[in-house]
Amino acid sequence: MGRFNLSTSKVKSGSLIGSTGVVSSATAFSRILGLVREQVMAYFFGAGMATDAFVTAFRVPNLLRDMFAEGALSVAFVSVFKKKLVTGSDEEAFTLASLVLTLILAVVGLIVVLGIIAAPAIIYITANGFTAIPEKFDLTVRLTRIMMFYLLTVSISALVMGILNSFGRFGIPALSSAMFNLGMIVTVVLLFGSFDQPVYALALGVIVGGLGQLGIQLPLLRKIGFRFRLAFNLFDDGLRQVIKLVTPMIIGLSAGRINILISTLLASFLMEGSISYLNYSYRLMHFPMGVFAVALGTVALPRVSEMVASKDTEGLRRTFYESMSLNLFILIPSAFVLALMGHEIVQVIYQWGAFSQVDANNTYLALLHYSYGLVGFATVRVIVPFYYANNDSRLPMKISIITVAVNIALYYPFIKILNFAGLAAATSIAGVLNCALLLVFLPGKGVRVPWGALALNTTRIAIAAALACYIARMVPVPVIVDGVLAERIMDLVVPALAMMLLYAMLCFIFRVPEISRIGRILFRRK
Repeated sequence: MGRFNLSTSKVKSGSLIGSTGVVSSATAFSRILGLVREQVMAYFFGAGMATDAFVTAFRVPNLLRDMFAEGALSVAFVSVFKKKLVTGSDEEAFTLASLVLTLILAVVGLIVVLGIIAAPAIIYITANGFTAIPEKFDLTVRLTRIMMFYLLTVSISALVMGILNSFGRFGIPALSSAMFNLGMIVTVVLLFGSFDQPVYALALGVIVGGLGQLGIQLPLLRKIGFRFRLAFNLFDDGLRQVIKLVTPMIIGLSAGRINILISTLLASFLMEGSISYLNYSYRLMHFPMGVFAVALGTVALPRVSEMVASKDTEGLRRTFYESMSLNLFILIPSAFVLALMGHEIVQVIYQWGAFSQVDANNTYLALLHYSYGLVGFATVRVIVPFYYANNDSRLPMKISIITVAVNIALYYPFIKILNFAGLAAATSIAGVLNCALLLVFLPGKGVRVPWGALALNTTRIAIAAALACYIARMVPVPVIVDGVLAERIMDLVVPALAMMLLYAMLCFIFRVPEISRIGRILFRRK
């Protein structure tokens, strides 16, 4: 009776598109603020020693965050927590949450302390090229020590997000990253001139943003009835399930993060600004992925976990096809836009203040080679929850290790050909391979993949996107207002709007199901 007396009044339900729309809208706002954050960083610092040092220093807690927070732990926790809600009671689920949170405080707290102590060794290993410039190396170490605390706040925040998502609360958790971005923006603007080395304002902004990211979710957490109690019991079945699921996930994610660290190490030996160019372009590539694919994966995981718990195989098949089709409907045209209109995007967003034309050209070069990996990166986010919901994190781990090995093997020849952009190219190819392997092995997890329907729909979407983007590039841009800003905005907005309209028309002509489905939802809401 426990669950039905409590949860039925607290768990919100909705369609996959509707729930994804809520998360996507909130995430879009967060990502827009994220781009503003990157604009502020580019305007004040450009692409040079300070930004290379900050990006490298932030990468350490950020990679650990992916492993212990928003990556492995969050996904493993939601899978077990949601099943507790379906088959047990709220009290049992909340007890599990307290046990996991206690473990986070102990383990991640220790990692933070060790990270602060070992910061010089970490930077020596991950950015050895900086040792040739002692000032740059020392700055990176100090920034790393400041930002390690962020790992603890974001780990707790990710767990809170998992609890709220399991209760059907997606909006506020999706907005939490907006608070992180807002904290960084405000801190940099207010404190830029307060330090001898202004980049310290960026590091302090990370801490302020992390606290805001957690704080915005706490009132809603209290509203659903959760009260944290310090608890430690390694023999609890639920906690052991989480640990059992999370361990191979951490190993798999570690392989990917080692790959990123190797990429950073190699970039530290390349031309000044290489790390910054890769970071700025990755943020642009990550925008559509973060707005939609991550949102779709966030919504799908608790839904799929519930279907697995209730043995709804037809629901799994339907949800998989709907998730994949929606993902491809958004991400394929996004990849074409980044590849063909990327230079205009970089100019509008970054090329101001200390960010030069050379910086813009180099950032676009990296973005071009990230663009064709976007669909692979994003699709992995949608496929992986179907493995985790089935309590299988080992196969994704093995596939991750294989693709990381391929990625590392591609670094040397691609750097020889493309310099720093070769790192982006190798990563994109590995991302596509990762996606393909996960798809091939998915039927073995009990998820029937409708290969024919999926291939046909993907072909329709790709043709519509390619034609729309190609034609939109030829649309003449009128000169309405003089000025650099107006010219850059018009050069981007006119072809982008034309591309969107053409894409929608072509999808309707080609009978892509998603255009009709989204249209029906919008019409019904109106």
